[in-house]
Amino acid sequence: MRLADFIARDEEPILAQWEAFASTLLPAAANMESSGLRDHAQQILHAVAKDLRTSQTREAQREKSLGRTPTMIDATETAAQTHALLRARAGFNINQLAAEYRALRASVLRLWADDCEPDTPDLDDIIRFNEAIDQALAESVTSFSAQVEQNRNLLLGMLGHDMRSPLQAIQVTASYLSALNAGDQVSGAAARLIRSGARMQALLDDLSDFNRSKLGLGINIVPMDVNLADVLADELDELRAVHPHRQLELHVSGEPQGVWDGQRLQQLLQNLVLNAIKYGAQETPVRVEVTGNATHVRIDVRNSGPAIERATLACIFDPLTRGPEHQSKYDRTGNLGLGLYIASEIVKAHNGSIEARSDETETSFSVSLPRAHRTAIGL
Repeated sequence: MRLADFIARDEEPILAQWEAFASTLLPAAANMESSGLRDHAQQILHAVAKDLRTSQTREAQREKSLGRTPTMIDATETAAQTHALLRARAGFNINQLAAEYRALRASVLRLWADDCEPDTPDLDDIIRFNEAIDQALAESVTSFSAQVEQNRNLLLGMLGHDMRSPLQAIQVTASYLSALNAGDQVSGAAARLIRSGARMQALLDDLSDFNRSKLGLGINIVPMDVNLADVLADELDELRAVHPHRQLELHVSGEPQGVWDGQRLQQLLQNLVLNAIKYGAQETPVRVEVTGNATHVRIDVRNSGPAIERATLACIFDPLTRGPEHQSKYDRTGNLGLGLYIASEIVKAHNGSIEARSDETETSFSVSLPRAHRTAIGL
């Protein structure tokens, strides 16, 4: 008997074995009923049997082996994709999902081989069946991973949102204690609370921006007519107050006026300058150069110090990424490795570009911004 006919005839025993195996996938399956354990297994079997009955050229077989199976026009989701989404929402992990397909493959081939005796199972059917199961597994894993990623981003968003209220209470209380002028010890403790609260606020802001970008929403900006020289000078003044022992220079040439989100560009500069302060030579200045031409303004942040390795430089704007020499510094520096990623997203939101260069003499981050943001002027 051909395998497609066997699957159609013995569908119930196959589904019973699927259900029995799924019930062992604890703790997610502990309280699931039969319908939940069998979720979309029948539709997956029907898709496999249909695939076995469909004629296939060698070219089509090769395309399928490379994961380029044509998508059904009327199907927004395959049974394997829907199954993966429901398994993710039910608390299964990706190893358990893959194990279901491994068990299905083994049980179908074993039952069919027993039914074929004393004849030998058709080799082409075995190959086609394995192809179909591999395709279903690939669809499931892709959808499962996407669902987990979305759940994680939503959790990060809720966490960042819900932490803002208690943090604001801490900051307000610290400011109140500082204003009481109740002695040096109280004022010093209040100042430490304010600084720690500011660092926590910066982490939450980065987390919120990261979450928006991963959800496909991008960095939110409000462009308006601003003088970039004034905006960046104000930010550098604040950074000098926090880092009084570092020399921060600003040089402006050309026209600095344009349509941008001033606060976001201050955030951009802060991330780039803090990166230079952390990893540049301590005894040398951090130089910020602003150069304007007819259509664009360029911002360069330069520092001396050890060169960034080429491999690190290639992924320096990726989120949650730091060079190998900085991997152990999380507790001391108190950052999430999101600063340069957020900076690149701010530039992207302004339709600009950013690049990094580094050698033995200098490391520089260069930002190019169009003078007028398209959305802001209605283009």
